[in-house]
Amino acid sequence: MTAYLLNDMTWEEVRDALGTVKLAVIPIGAHEQHGPHMVESCDAILATKMANLLAEEMYPHIIVTPTVNMGISQHHLNFPGTIALKPDTLIAILKDIVTSLKHHGITRFLFLNGHGGNQSTLNVASTVLSTEEDVEVYYAKTTGSAKKAVSENITSSIFGHSCEREVSEALYLAPSLIRPEKLTKGDLNERGRYKQLRPGRAIQGFYRYEEMTNNGNIGDATKASKEIGEKIVWEAIENIKSSLEEILDCKVGSVY
Repeated sequence: MTAYLLNDMTWEEVRDALGTVKLAVIPIGAHEQHGPHMVESCDAILATKMANLLAEEMYPHIIVTPTVNMGISQHHLNFPGTIALKPDTLIAILKDIVTSLKHHGITRFLFLNGHGGNQSTLNVASTVLSTEEDVEVYYAKTTGSAKKAVSENITSSIFGHSCEREVSEALYLAPSLIRPEKLTKGDLNERGRYKQLRPGRAIQGFYRYEEMTNNGNIGDATKASKEIGEKIVWEAIENIKSSLEEILDCKVGSVY
């Protein structure tokens, strides 16, 4: 065994793994529209793939739980197929996972998030669970720390959803998520209210995604490539791994 993945383990294998496991990674995604060219399970699958890579890189110190495959997607609900959890529902699910694993002796957790719409809820969940359950809870966006690879390879002024970045990650991690014949640029609404409310502006607020894009995606997915995805994924994996080694006071390859 070269990675501890709860989905693939017996209880005896989990029992033995707990001797070296220092932290549980909980992948979190969403089930929402991703434009004409990506399937709706995209965020959950990419979060799972990233968590599994991290488990291989940090074996035997971390264990990966089953994925929470729905998230905070109210802004996408007017596109068919989207399923959205309320923030308190997502926090309740995460609390049950954390308290179950605490029962087995795990007290440190990383929420590895594949969907930007979850981030603010995960901030609250981290605070609430860390203070109320006597555990350590951290959270990270899957490839959010890959600043260098993104700055060198992504040119769209607005990107982040079914764009050249996300499609590149999928081309590397899970190409079956993509409909190659349908790759297209985002059809942005130039006068959409989103321009006044996006991150980075003085005031933020809720807006629906159709106010931003007519076809559900942004950026330019036609510029995506497997090579770009590989650069982004591995810069992020190395950054997360380095931070976890500091937090856990361990080095990969050591059981101490």
